[in-house]
Order: sequence, then C-alpha cells, then structure tokens
Amino acid sequence: MIKLCSSMWAKANVKPVSMRKMIAPFVFMMISFLVGHASIVDTTSDSTMSYEELLAKIDTFKYQNSGQVKIGEVAVLNIPAGFKFLDGPQAASVLHNVWKNPYAPSLGMLFPEDKDPFMPGCWAVEITYEEEGHIKDDDAKDIKYDELLVQMQKQVEESNGERIRQGGRAMELTGWAEPPSYDANTHKLFWAKKLKDVGDSVEWLNYNIRILGRKGVLVLNGIGGLDQLAEIKQQTPTILAATNFTSGNTYQEFNSSMDKVAAYGIVGLIAGGVLAKTGLLAKLGIILLKFAKPLLMALAAAGAWVVRLFKGRSEGDGSS
Repeated sequence: MIKLCSSMWAKANVKPVSMRKMIAPFVFMMISFLVGHASIVDTTSDSTMSYEELLAKIDTFKYQNSGQVKIGEVAVLNIPAGFKFLDGPQAASVLHNVWKNPYAPSLGMLFPEDKDPFMPGCWAVEITYEEEGHIKDDDAKDIKYDELLVQMQKQVEESNGERIRQGGRAMELTGWAEPPSYDANTHKLFWAKKLKDVGDSVEWLNYNIRILGRKGVLVLNGIGGLDQLAEIKQQTPTILAATNFTSGNTYQEFNSSMDKVAAYGIVGLIAGGVLAKTGLLAKLGIILLKFAKPLLMALAAAGAWVVRLFKGRSEGDGSS
C-alpha cells in the first residue's frame, strides 16, 4: 500500500508531503486538548518546531532564576543554582490547572531549571506555611518507624472520603520511600512516602520537608515519581540550606510567655493524626494530594515519539 501510494504520487507529479508535516497539527491539537491551553498552541505554526520549542510555547509561566524571594512574611528562599522559582499564584495554577489538584493557595514552587511542569519527567518542591503553634521536638528521638507507618496508612484510608469530597481521589500509603530524619540543630525534618491511587499499580512519591519556626512550620512538598527519589534526595540538603526563617521567626526565638505551643510534636507532624483530631482534616487531604501526576504523564511514550518525529528526520524526508 505504501509503495502504491508513492507510485500514485509520482504519476500525478505531485511532491509528497512529509509525514512530519501531516501529523504535526494533530500532535499540537492533542497536546493542546490535554493541557487545556488551546488558546496558546497555534496549530498552524511551523510544523518543524522542535519538542523543546513546543513546550516553551505552551509554558507561559514567568520564572525567577536567581536571587532571594520572600516566603510569605516569615521566611526567605535564596534560589539555588540550577533551580527556578514560580511565585505563589503561578504555583497554585500549576497544582490546580495543570496537575489537577483541588485548589489551594501556595507561597511558591521550586523547579530544576531544566524541568517544565508540562514535561512527564518534571518534579518540583511546593512551599506553604502553617502557623499552628510552636512544635516541640522532644519526641523526635523516640520515633518508631514501623508503628508510625501503620498509623499513617490507617489515617490515609480514613481520610479518603474527605479527599474525594475535595475533588481528589482515594489513595493508599504503601510504605516509606525514605524514613523520617530530623536535625535537632537546624530544626529541619524530612521523610518520603510511597502512595498510589486505589486500584492503580503505579506508585508515586510524596517527599516531605519541614522547617520548624517560632510560631509554625514551613511545609515543603516534593512532587514527583518514585524514579525521581534519588534526584530529590540528593538536592534536599541544597533546598534546606536555601530556605530559612527570617529574624524574629526562628525556632530559637520562641517565647513561652506569649507564643502558642502546637497540640502535636514531631510524630504528630509526620503522621497527621493529630491534625485530623483538631479539625484540620481538609488540610491533610490537600497536602497528600499534592503528589498528583502531571496531565502529560500519560503522554510519556507519545512525547518520545514526538521528539523522534520532529528531531530525527530532515526537512526533506518524505518517507513513511
């Protein structure tokens, strides 16, 4: 059939149109439909556009690549080399409009400079602040990881109803990807969980970083896949060192005569169980949902094909 078509083209003395030019508009329309940015993607554009150029055309977010940014009114982030930052409103848009989480305010989002929220392999760290009181860390040395995991698995199961009501999905906590680790000198804590949608076999990474302050805690959530655990873990010391409370808001400046003490310690912060008992289940649900995969993850295979199609052929190649 291919030879017959080629023969017919030759007899008609008409130059064949390259497969790349024929399929490119369909690819553009497919991506436009999936990410909901039809007004941004021009399907009449030059079909020789590279995959990277296509992503740049879709991604209109405004990043900051260096310097210091305020995190709310309590902290600062010195953007590390190799990273880029999105402000709060844009970060909330990524989480809600691109990655389809229930809407929640954000203070910002840190991306590796070579990652794009529309790329299947993207990971990011989203930042918020919870002022629930000064968290005592006396229980940090007594954490029993196995017992804590069982408690958390039950907590996730029990909160699925609330999560669904918020527009999310039922999830399962399948285990530790990285057990909790707390630095008592810097009052910085991190751990990682493996989760998945109920009924699905694909596990996702929920990488948690917490920085304790005078009146609350900075919440940094690593969003990505399990295959990105090593990369996120490697970058965690850099991210921790770059994020700090400002003077007047540090852990050491807690004033017992005027500052509120949180109703939970380190174990409660990790498990989230106390949060549910104090009426903060909605916050728990939103936090756990922030590991959600980007919409274009389903296009991972197609994305590789697009790269080959747009970059692997010369302009004059009309083969099919």
